[in-house]
Formats: sequence, structure tokens, C-alpha cells
Amino acid sequence: MRALLQRVTHGAVSVDQRTVGAIQRGLVILVGVTHTDTEETARFLAQKIANLRIFEDAAGKFNLSAFDVSAELLVISQFTLYADARRGRRPDFISAARPEIAEPLVETFAQSLEATGLRVARGEFQAKMLVEIWNDGPVTILLDTEELRKQ
Repeated sequence: MRALLQRVTHGAVSVDQRTVGAIQRGLVILVGVTHTDTEETARFLAQKIANLRIFEDAAGKFNLSAFDVSAELLVISQFTLYADARRGRRPDFISAARPEIAEPLVETFAQSLEATGLRVARGEFQAKMLVEIWNDGPVTILLDTEELRKQ
């Protein structure tokens, strides 16, 4: 799984001019699923994100986690995180999992975040969404479970 985290002061996602998810201070999380991902992968990534210290303390240092600041989270499925643009001018998405595999894993990911006690809003799977992101910092971090497990 890949997740693009954006620390925000506000985030929202709309489908057909109706807001389906919105948050205040927290993280907009764009999440992509690949063929080898499992429920365990989704739970691992959720715990990593919930505990990642990317919020500033009083000294301006990244010492606080989503837990510490009671962050709100907006989870949006994003298959294009697995785009491969190495050849030609049009990216392919062969590495992205099919919707019937990806959708339940994105939901497992969101539920795992909710299980931590944090407030989680969601986008709408396979919908054309308009995403509003007020990036705070800006702070944007890419996590890839394959890379995280190489330690």
C-alpha cells in the first residue's frame, strides 16, 4: 500500500457537488492498493500513520502524532499512486489492485484508523471526486509499505 499524507488545517471531498467527507486539523490520506496487499498490510499502515510524529510541538519540532493532537483523518482511495510513467507519455496502472480487491482493503485501512479512536471521514470509492486540501506547512509525506518493511 502507498499513502500520501498531507497535514491540513481543512480537507473535504465532494462527489456531484455534495460533500461526502470533511475534516478540520489533521491529515488527508490518499491511499493506493497493489496486488500483494492484505488486511495485515492495511492495519500496519494505519498504525504507522496514527503514530507518525508529523505535528509540531510548542517548539516547532515534529514531536506529536495524530493521537497527540486529536487529528481528524480523511481517507481517499487513489489508485493513481501506483502509476508507472517510465515508458511513453501515458502512465499505466498495472500495479494498482483491481477495485474488487482495493475497496475492502481501503475500508480495512479506514476502520483500523477508527479503531484507534481518531475521527475518520472518507471519500467515495470509484467516484469522480473533487478534493479540497489546505496543506499545513506544507507537509506532505509518501509512505510505501514495501519500503517501510525493508528496515
